[in-house]
Amino acid sequence: MSSRHLSAIATSLVVASFSAVVILSAPAGADAPGTGGGQGGKVVDKAPAGVRVTTALPRKISVDNHSKKTAITATVKNGGTKDSGDIRLLVVGFGGLRVTGVPGCQAIAEKDLPAGSNSGFSCTVGRLAPGRTTSYAVAATYDLTKEGKICLPVQTADGKKTYWQQGPVPFGAANPSPNAPATPLLLGTDNEPVAPGGDQLARTGAGRDVLPLGAAAAALVAAGAAGLWWSRGRPRDRRQG
Repeated sequence: MSSRHLSAIATSLVVASFSAVVILSAPAGADAPGTGGGQGGKVVDKAPAGVRVTTALPRKISVDNHSKKTAITATVKNGGTKDSGDIRLLVVGFGGLRVTGVPGCQAIAEKDLPAGSNSGFSCTVGRLAPGRTTSYAVAATYDLTKEGKICLPVQTADGKKTYWQQGPVPFGAANPSPNAPATPLLLGTDNEPVAPGGDQLARTGAGRDVLPLGAAAAALVAAGAAGLWWSRGRPRDRRQG
């Protein structure tokens, strides 16, 4: 076989390999408008004319491998042309990600948490003027032996309508480093859990890949056309004075 023929084959293999990397590295469920920090977000109930609330999460967080602690900034924005009216933000944790505190916000009672979640806080945003944002410092822990997700619904103050919901969207690492001081996790990345006590990666549960992020969000939206999970018929969350 000629050297020219061998060179052509090698070039084709390199191009094919590069294409596969690009396709596989594209984040799943990144269907929200705006930057990557808003991925996994969807409109649920129609907001009043001129109101467009969205949320954003950091693209990268870091988990302390000793304490399992991490910090996440949750941001709410009104990208519309009119005042949002009184709204609230819910911060809910799933799987290995447990929300432990949000300053100025009230913990959601266990009986009021959505199915499958482990923790949550309700934050009174109030009225958000056009073009304005407000951010919350979310304290959390992350068990790297599990997958972890976070969800940010934005509702009317009484919880009867959900204008926007981001997630549950995963934070994760394709190659966790349990022996390092900290493990960086990326938004929109399914965590490849670390086996307890070792560096071996392990997938947890036979159905790990059965329900992708987009389908999970769609399932939650389908749970109630007028709101999500527990928002219908629930008594209004107590507001922190």
